[in-house]
Amino acid sequence: MATKERYQNPTVGDEVNLKLFAYNSNNRSNFSSIQKVEIYFLDPAERSDSNPDGRVLVEAITDFTNEEEGLYAIALSLESPKYRIGKYIDVWYIVIEENENISATENSWEIFSDLWYTTTIPIVYDFDFHFRPNKIKKGSKKHLIIEISPNVPNAKDLNAYYENLAIVAPLKLSIEMNCVECMPEEEDLRLVVDRVDVEFREKLLGYYFLDTTELDLGIYNIWFEMEFGESLYISDKSNLQIY
Repeated sequence: MATKERYQNPTVGDEVNLKLFAYNSNNRSNFSSIQKVEIYFLDPAERSDSNPDGRVLVEAITDFTNEEEGLYAIALSLESPKYRIGKYIDVWYIVIEENENISATENSWEIFSDLWYTTTIPIVYDFDFHFRPNKIKKGSKKHLIIEISPNVPNAKDLNAYYENLAIVAPLKLSIEMNCVECMPEEEDLRLVVDRVDVEFREKLLGYYFLDTTELDLGIYNIWFEMEFGESLYISDKSNLQIY
């Protein structure tokens, strides 16, 4: 069983993390309470005037975690036959502040078919990695946005297959202080982020929250690793400036 985020193309048998962030006046804040979370399958066969998106209740959940201030998560096992290929929504019933009425917030996701692909050669193509921003003011706390692009021939099915690989493959990030004349034995001392998992994923994008308050001014090297099956893809080192 693989563990994936909601936008990492989960398949039947996976475990999917359904996360909900809460902000109050631009600050992460906890709700007063969460009553329950309902999972609905959007069944085309059940569409009607009274139920236009064909929602069918799959289960109601009261077991969730408050991972940190303003971040809630559900680890949902996509077991068959309860779950099948198709579109879903999770509806969170929340009390934002004490003594207020219950509010509902809806989020969508989808279960995909297994990623089978046949070929006469193994996985031989590559991926390109890009990130932004590449200049950050010291003291800033913000997400780096990493984009993965399959570098394959212009064949629609092959490109789609490699995109699916990138969506589900683990992504790691490393950052080191740039030093032209450093001795080799000093290399580990320059590492400020060492192969950390990029956990927040949305299709071909990854998000890494970088706190620059403790970093020195200067130029840093940043690179990415992505592993899938038999292959490990390591990007070239790019520059990130803290100024």
